[in-house]
Amino acid sequence: MSRIKTKEVRIGGRVIGGEHPILIQSMCNTKTEDTAATVSQILRLEQAGCEIIRVAVPTMEAAESLRMIKKQIHIPLVADIHFDYRLAVAAIECGADKIRINPGNIGSEERVRTVVEKAREHGVPIRVGVNSGSLEKALVEKHGGVTAEGLVESALDKVAWIERMGYDNLVVSIKSSDVMMCVRAHEQISKRTHYPLHVGITEAGTVAAGNIKSAVGLGLILNQGIGDTVRVSLTGDPVEEVKSAKLILRTLGLRTGGIEVVSCPTCGRTCIDLIGLAGQVENMAAEFGHLNLKVAVMGCVVNGPGEAKEADLGIAGGIGEGLLFRKGEIVRKMPESELLPALREELVRLSSECI
Repeated sequence: MSRIKTKEVRIGGRVIGGEHPILIQSMCNTKTEDTAATVSQILRLEQAGCEIIRVAVPTMEAAESLRMIKKQIHIPLVADIHFDYRLAVAAIECGADKIRINPGNIGSEERVRTVVEKAREHGVPIRVGVNSGSLEKALVEKHGGVTAEGLVESALDKVAWIERMGYDNLVVSIKSSDVMMCVRAHEQISKRTHYPLHVGITEAGTVAAGNIKSAVGLGLILNQGIGDTVRVSLTGDPVEEVKSAKLILRTLGLRTGGIEVVSCPTCGRTCIDLIGLAGQVENMAAEFGHLNLKVAVMGCVVNGPGEAKEADLGIAGGIGEGLLFRKGEIVRKMPESELLPALREELVRLSSECI
């Protein structure tokens, strides 16, 4: 697809906008003041493929923790600030690579200007965030409720506010838990600003429900070439957010690499534990994220052999046994208990060939 070209913005060692790849973000759910727990979670997220990480900074202690956290991680660190402008200033001084604020809840123009000047001094971009849950009362009344038009107007007002202070190192986000409202808002704002857009469906829900809402919403937005960095917001382990974002981007053709696992839905013809096997294969595939492969896990003779042959590696189940395929050719037949270890051997072999 043709992506809408936006202004380039550097976040630590990475760049979004322009022709740069869409970067995957997540947010820690640890207490930022707990440096050890936060670093541990970020390292797990890095391993899963997270490229930018955000942490909450609700206290001065949390802001101070950024110094130690940044020394132990390898991806850009974003500080999420609300209400207290002094926390934004401290976060920048403590090494945040970007800050996320809603200028509307930071307070007076003087306080916002203090944050902007500190960001300018350190070359730190500001993400201007607007959420449907906190849309200004005046805009709710003007538009007859919370609407896409109101979200866009709010975001552009805040951008203009900071631009009048002479700063344009900005990223914009407009989020809603209403999927179609979020889609409409992104369609509108992409025509009215050149700043890179952070996209996501906010408060999407649990891993099951949130993945569906995020896949639909992000699919509709990203498929129009809109978006420069993405977060899938889920109530659960943040690693699940990263895994989902990677799959959404790969499905849309916006990201290559990693192992794509395809598996059949099972039916009464299935004579192996395909559900358990598919889950184990998916977990195992995460260990080999540097490989660009398609792995098929199929349960019966109807579509199994054909799908397995089309994949780089494939399993086609039989009665308590199965066939292992490599590049369309049968490697060997083996008992069900040997299928997973045999597949791992193939992945290890392919991995060694890539070194």
